[in-house]
Amino acid sequence: MKNVKAIFAGMTLAVAVALPAAAQEDPIVIGVASGQTGVLGPWDLAGRRGAELAIEDINAKGGVLGRPLSIVVSDTKSDPSLGPTAAAEVLDQGAEMVIVACDYDFAAPAAMATVAANKIVFSTCAADPKFGVQGIGPLAYTMSLASTAQGTMLAEWAYETQGWRSAYVMMDTAIEYTKSLCQGFRDRWTELAGAEAISGEDTWNGLNDTTIAGQISRMKPAMEKSDFVMWCGFTNHGSVLRQVRSAGIDTPIVGSEAMDGAYWANAVPDLNDFYVAVYASIYGNDPDERVNEFMARYEKNFGEQAPMGHAVTGYAAVEAWARAAEKAGSLEVEQIQAALDSFNGEPLLVGPSTFRPDLHIDLTRPLLIMRAVNGKYEPIGRFAAQKPAEPTF
Repeated sequence: MKNVKAIFAGMTLAVAVALPAAAQEDPIVIGVASGQTGVLGPWDLAGRRGAELAIEDINAKGGVLGRPLSIVVSDTKSDPSLGPTAAAEVLDQGAEMVIVACDYDFAAPAAMATVAANKIVFSTCAADPKFGVQGIGPLAYTMSLASTAQGTMLAEWAYETQGWRSAYVMMDTAIEYTKSLCQGFRDRWTELAGAEAISGEDTWNGLNDTTIAGQISRMKPAMEKSDFVMWCGFTNHGSVLRQVRSAGIDTPIVGSEAMDGAYWANAVPDLNDFYVAVYASIYGNDPDERVNEFMARYEKNFGEQAPMGHAVTGYAAVEAWARAAEKAGSLEVEQIQAALDSFNGEPLLVGPSTFRPDLHIDLTRPLLIMRAVNGKYEPIGRFAAQKPAEPTF
């Protein structure tokens, strides 16, 4: 993706967002300290751009507490060790809230630095439940659906909607997200179908392993008794999926929102029987017309299609914070925190969102399941976990 390869002039980038003529002074600053380049570029660049569109919309309606919003960006280059420096740079420029990377492992250092400065931090889409009170601190929130709830929902959908009864589980061990996703799936699947309904399991490390020949040799014999493969991986695994399909394994594969995105699809031409749960369709065929309007605007503003549906989580992070500030009637951190903690099905672009004082990640928001047919994605419908397990820490 060309924007992932773009070279930023310096680490910190001030982004111009149009402000109404009557509101040119004293802006409230939103900071972004995430991987605009590097491995997380597709997620974090899309999230930042979504945040910019939210700021435009909020400013067009008068801003927050009568003040416009502006945005400053510091690129971590997808290197967690640069997170504290990036957070400090945007905080030094007056950021009242900071948006960090779309993954717990990558986002945690910048998030902890933000919380230490007594500012609210949002991950656009870190899905490991530790991103919140337990792993970062009480000022940390994420717009993701919890990875365990994603796994639960996919198990329920596979069992109840598809009528499948036997799953083969493939898990990337590189990050916490994929491990907790698989755990959520495994717990609910065996509850529904029984322990014997897992036909086999295998692992690989997506940050180190470029080939999974050994895993494929073990996987092949199990496909005769497998209705589908539960794929706990993320989108840099396009080449890995190609290896699976090239080996003649045509069993349906089910992936989570970490497998969203068109930019990697060329790795597996004419992909079929691949199901993916996403926050929003980037193809103009989302059942929610507001999402389609957002995606059309994204393409018009930035000159290219959104790389993945996670663009709406960046929008929703700003939307949620701004709504909480208005509800609080103040920029005092504790008051905004209390307002966020009162969200119960709050209608945001990403979907209805709920926070609790002890849990700053949603457990019940629906995701849109899409199916790849000859490389084209068609929506099936939105589904929510009916029995999401409480995260354990």
